[in-house]
Amino acid sequence: MKNTLNIILLSSAFNGLTQRVWLSLKEAGYQVSFLLFTTEQEVIDSIETAHPDLVICPFLKDRVPEVLWKNETRPIIIIHPGIRGDRGASSLDWAILKNLDTWGVTALQAVEEMDAGPIWASYEFKKPALIRKSELYNNFVSDAAIKCIFEVIDKFINKEKPIPLDYNSENVKGRLEPNMKQSDRHFEWTSSAKDILNIVNSAEGIPGVLAEIEGEKFYIYDAYLDHREGEAGKLLARREDAVLIGTGEKSLWIGSLKRAAKDQLPFKLPAVQVLKEKAESLKNLTLSLYDTVLSKEEYSTIHYSQKGKIGELTFNFYNGAMSTQQCERMIKAIQFAKEQETNVLIIKGGYNAFSNGVHLNTIEAAENPAEEAWKNIHAIDDVCLELLDTKQWVIAGVTGSAGAGGVMLALTADFVAARDGIILNPHYATMGLYGSEYWTYTLPKRVGEQQARKLTEECLPVSVTRALEIGLIDSIGPREIINFNEWLWVEAKKAEEVNKKASKKPFNPEKAAECRKKELEEMKEDMLYDRNSFSVKRNCFVLKKRACKTPDRLIANWARVKQNKE
Repeated sequence: MKNTLNIILLSSAFNGLTQRVWLSLKEAGYQVSFLLFTTEQEVIDSIETAHPDLVICPFLKDRVPEVLWKNETRPIIIIHPGIRGDRGASSLDWAILKNLDTWGVTALQAVEEMDAGPIWASYEFKKPALIRKSELYNNFVSDAAIKCIFEVIDKFINKEKPIPLDYNSENVKGRLEPNMKQSDRHFEWTSSAKDILNIVNSAEGIPGVLAEIEGEKFYIYDAYLDHREGEAGKLLARREDAVLIGTGEKSLWIGSLKRAAKDQLPFKLPAVQVLKEKAESLKNLTLSLYDTVLSKEEYSTIHYSQKGKIGELTFNFYNGAMSTQQCERMIKAIQFAKEQETNVLIIKGGYNAFSNGVHLNTIEAAENPAEEAWKNIHAIDDVCLELLDTKQWVIAGVTGSAGAGGVMLALTADFVAARDGIILNPHYATMGLYGSEYWTYTLPKRVGEQQARKLTEECLPVSVTRALEIGLIDSIGPREIINFNEWLWVEAKKAEEVNKKASKKPFNPEKAAECRKKELEEMKEDMLYDRNSFSVKRNCFVLKKRACKTPDRLIANWARVKQNKE
């Protein structure tokens, strides 16, 4: 039955978890298709037409239609990011805010009452302290969800039944929690930096925490602890894109803000860009790369370290977006790293994301978005060029998921190592772009011309397993981030010991320049003349506008048949 089992993934978005589930089930041999929750009737019609054996909902914000959940022969399975008995839409928010040590994921059957259905599977995990909601979701929740889903499928195949939710059972520790409001997250700047950080972490990504900064209200994101003392609630300094704010005990760096006023831009941006003149008047505490070697604990989006003849350059840009200014800092950092006496250079991204290419939010906020996009693509191309042209043997440590130019940035390395379980999206067309970052130079070299066209034209996510098979990456490292980082250093040491520098991929500057010129000719049409609606697609992405239909590239055969009949 395994190879014939027909599964539909019903989701409110094709987000990272849904992509991972989609790929995992396909690689396990199941017939799996994706269905975006649009209107209730469309969902009913699509599922009734497809006749799936099982419907799994990895990320569903909508209520399952009654006619569907009442069909007991075809269970609708909800993947809920909470322990047994936990219910409500703010599960992760409460788990973080309450500083719980253990959390989990539960697979339950849809019934009339939200999250109250019988339980098919449940997995718990140790929740790290002071972890961001987005990091918790993309890593620990994602891992547990995959385990739950495969257990559900095994039980379904073996005709096992789910266990009814029983709050009298000692195994059921969760409870119904209300939807978290901003009032639940309220804090005073006189609280300790650590307590405020935990509150900000509970709302990381969405919706952010509403707070007042020197008389104005903002939603705050991307917070980091700092050892400095200062007047609570006062802006103390700036560094890179962040501002430092005093608290009752120590202080906090805030990397991103969104103005609360309805007449302001309704999306998050780098804090110094939002605060403008206020930020410019602050003392600039920017570190040099040499300083980051000496003071690893200091906040910076770029750090450099070195052990013997191995250097490591780590960049951690919020959500993997790289603005023009961030790219310019990155260029200087790479140049610094290249000047050091090393044989091997590791470039490594952040825990949540390696890189997703240009910064769409800063482009959207610019006075002239087309002009800013054009500057941004040139800047990230320059980052890639610096990595292509090195004397060191370069290893890319793809720590988090990557998309578009972020994938191509990794391909500038001689050796690409990806953390197990991450997702790669090596394409641009869904954003109305041809793409740059030397992809026409690096990608065909790795996977061949035909596979390069397929990856960039089909616009589908790629698992690390598949990426390794086709040569997109060279190795897969451990899933645990600490283990991956240690493993990466071991791989670099091996490379140094066997003098892998001698096998460094040859760099052809003339060919690379030719590829860049051709790419930018195409990108000029997309960014400056908007031939493929980049401006509209960018706006929809930045404003998180919900898609009105399942993307054509994800429509399964049964859905195409349905469309043709209509």
